[in-house]
Amino acid sequence: MTPAPHPVPRIAVPVALDPAAFREWDRGAETVSLGGETMGTGWRVHFARPRDLDPEVLGAAIQTRLDALVGEMSHWAADSHLSQFNAGAAGTWVTLPPDFATVMATGLAIARRSDGAFDPTIGALVDLWGYGATPAPHAPDDAAIRDALASGGWHRLNYEPLPRRLCQPGGLRLDFSGIAKGHAVDRIADLLADRGVRHALVEIGGELVGRGLRPDGDPWWVDLETPDDRFAPLRVALHQLAVATSGDYVRGRHTIDPRTGRPVAHAMSVSVLHSSAMHADAWATALGVAQPEKARVLAIREGLAARFLWRTPGEPIEWISPALQTMLA
Repeated sequence: MTPAPHPVPRIAVPVALDPAAFREWDRGAETVSLGGETMGTGWRVHFARPRDLDPEVLGAAIQTRLDALVGEMSHWAADSHLSQFNAGAAGTWVTLPPDFATVMATGLAIARRSDGAFDPTIGALVDLWGYGATPAPHAPDDAAIRDALASGGWHRLNYEPLPRRLCQPGGLRLDFSGIAKGHAVDRIADLLADRGVRHALVEIGGELVGRGLRPDGDPWWVDLETPDDRFAPLRVALHQLAVATSGDYVRGRHTIDPRTGRPVAHAMSVSVLHSSAMHADAWATALGVAQPEKARVLAIREGLAARFLWRTPGEPIEWISPALQTMLA
C-alpha cells in the first residue's frame, strides 16, 4: 500500500473488537520486520516478537511455506501442480494437495456467485494476452480470443471436494493469479499464530492481513491505494481483517473479463475488506471485472466492505459499499 497523498484521510475501523486479539499482547514487545520474494513479488511481515522467538528461524519457515505454495499453484513454473494439471490429457483426474484444493473450491464458489466475473480457468486468456510467462508481441485477434474462451470456463470443471479430485476436461488452463496471493497471506498469518506470533501484519504484493495489535496498542493501520488524488485517502484498521486491491493503475489494463476475453477498462481500483485475504483477493478481482451497476449489486448482496474507483466519460467516481460505510469513523 502507498502513502496517502491527502493530509486528512478518512478512517475505517471494525464495528466490533475481537477480545481474542488482546491475548498475549505485550506493550514492551519488540516490533520485528522480515521479508523476501515470492510469487513474482515481495513478502513482508511486521510482528510483535515473543521474547523466546528467533526471527531468523521464523523467516526461514515463512519462506519454506511460501515456496511450497508456489510449487503447487504457480502459473509460471512448469513443474508446479497447476502447470502439470494444465498439461494433462482430457479425462485425467488429479488428486489435489490441501492448499490447491482450498483455493480451487473457493475459486469455483466465487465464480458461481459472481456469474463468472471471477474465473480460475482463465489461463489460456492470460497467456494469449501475454500476462503469463511469455510476453505477447501484439494483441490477439478475435479468432484467437474465441478459441481461448472455448477452452476455458469454470463450468467445464468437475471437482470432487471430499477426495479433492479435479478432472481435466481437455485444453483447460487454470490461473490462480487473482486468488493465490490472498491464500498465501492467510496461511502465513496462520503459521505465525501457530508459532506464538498473534500480533502481526502480513503482506504479499499488496494483499494484507492484520492480526492482533501493535505493541503500542494501535491496530495495524493501512492506507488503501488511491491512484487519483481527487479522492481523499482511506485508512483502514486491519484488526482481524484482510484487504486486497485490484486495479490497472500500476501494471496497465491487465485484468481480463473471463466472459469477453478482453481487458477491463472501467475499473481504476477496487479494494475489498474481508476476514479472509483469499476471499478479499478473489472478490476484488470479480468486482473489478463486473460493470459498475452489477458490481454494486454484488457487493451489497454479498455484504462486502468495498471501495470502488471507476472511470466514466467525465470525471472518475468513487462508490463505497454499505458494509464499508458502517466502518467509517
